Amino acid sequence: MSFIAWILIGLIMGAIARAVLPGRADGGWVVTLVVGVIGAIVGGWIASMVGSSSNNGFFDLKTWLFAFLGSLVVLFIWGAVSGNKK
Repeated sequence: MSFIAWILIGLIMGAIARAVLPGRADGGWVVTLVVGVIGAIVGGWIASMVGSSSNNGFFDLKTWLFAFLGSLVVLFIWGAVSGNKK
């Protein structure tokens, strides 16, 4: 899967993670989108650590689930580091 595809998945998952955990990331949509892209990368790393491949294709459900999980993790960490306790 291409780098552009991972960025696109990250942008979408960042927006969805922001909807699930509202108020965790100060900085607006730019921070949310960056968190999503980083979250997609973290999700791919988590998938490789548990022995699964999240790089099967753009429309593979596992790819999207691990990107979402990674986005939630990064969003939670960002909220803790930035001191936002909403």
